[in-house]
Amino acid sequence: MIPTLPTPRDLLESFAEIRFPPKTDARLQWLIDRNSAGVLQPSERDELESLAQLGENMSLLRAKALVVLGRQPA
Repeated sequence: MIPTLPTPRDLLESFAEIRFPPKTDARLQWLIDRNSAGVLQPSERDELESLAQLGENMSLLRAKALVVLGRQPA
């Protein structure tokens, strides 16, 4: 079994609050809207896929931090 190191609480708190900056969140929504309208360009599709994957990874990290902290999402 591999030993684990304790994670500092302030790092967990940072992970629990992780979100896209407002500009990035607005860009993601704009790309989603263009995709829904069927007018997304190939380069925009790549950007949308990248942002969606990053958002999913951030959500998983946030969820794990909240579990360790014993909190519910706000």
